[in-house]
Amino acid sequence: MGRMGRHDPARDLLRHRFPGAQDVRGGGAMKVAVVMGGASPEHDVSLASGKGIVKAVELLGHMAIPLVIDADGNWLDGQHEAIEILQACDVTIPALHGEGGEDGSLQGFLDQLHVPYVGSGIAASAVGLDKRLTKAVLKAHGIPVTPGVTLRGAELTDTEAALQKLKVAGLDFPLFVKPANGGSSFGVTRATNLPTLLAAIAEAAAFGPQVLVEREMAGREIDLAVLEFPDGRVETAPALEIHADPEQPFFNATAKYDSSATRFVVPARIDPELAVRLRRTAIDVFEVLGCEGLARVDFFVPRDGEPVVNEINTFPGFTPASQFPRMWAAAGLSYAEVVNTLIRTAVARA
Repeated sequence: MGRMGRHDPARDLLRHRFPGAQDVRGGGAMKVAVVMGGASPEHDVSLASGKGIVKAVELLGHMAIPLVIDADGNWLDGQHEAIEILQACDVTIPALHGEGGEDGSLQGFLDQLHVPYVGSGIAASAVGLDKRLTKAVLKAHGIPVTPGVTLRGAELTDTEAALQKLKVAGLDFPLFVKPANGGSSFGVTRATNLPTLLAAIAEAAAFGPQVLVEREMAGREIDLAVLEFPDGRVETAPALEIHADPEQPFFNATAKYDSSATRFVVPARIDPELAVRLRRTAIDVFEVLGCEGLARVDFFVPRDGEPVVNEINTFPGFTPASQFPRMWAAAGLSYAEVVNTLIRTAVARA
């Protein structure tokens, strides 16, 4: 008998853990698994995103089933039990950030289980988290990106080799050094001379085997939120401009999460021509990378020069105070309405 049958053990497990689950039926109500946590440095950020999504799912009249992955990568319910719960739900929201959740690995796991889920699939998730691959793909399609090079292997410890690579690329101080994978600005450092560069490379290398060294882009930081609707339309919300805490060297993790001096201005005060250009580029990035559901595309707009793509987040921070929901709130969509759109789009795609 199939998993939707009367004696389906997965449904029995769900009813045992959540006694009200059997009452959620009809009227479009669904059982929605929300996966959060994970083994990446963004574990706590993911927990905050997941908790916000759980509340929204419940507000929408669905049953939210939270599933937590601990900081060591273990399912708190046990992997076997988590599989049964996932298969008993109508749709899953993988609210993880960084490696192990936003990099295609969880998406592949859900694909194997034949579980519908919110957001991009394996390929777009994997490329989107890898900043080096993202920029290689975008450059190949004529989309401007932040100039930089990737250091790996011996280049991470061979000062002369690293400096030669930077020289060939025409890169000079100040520079930004970051892990090739990851988010929330963990492991990111601004380097202004050789000693700070070497320290920055060592710090970024602690997060992974490849390190990006990029030119500092003096100018404005502008984000765009991209959302796919159930009918297949892809739209952007009004742009958001980041004004980082002036006491911080850049928009680092402290400025993002722990500072009351950081300001987010939405709609960003930009001229109509730039707004149209950024919107078109954000959708191009979304489509070129094969994204689905949602993404946040981050731009640098230099004082003199063309806008460049800094990075994409295929599952951006998702607390009610995060940039992605803020942008859609400016477009007239509440936090819960955005979550509802994500769920409906995933179900329509499935």
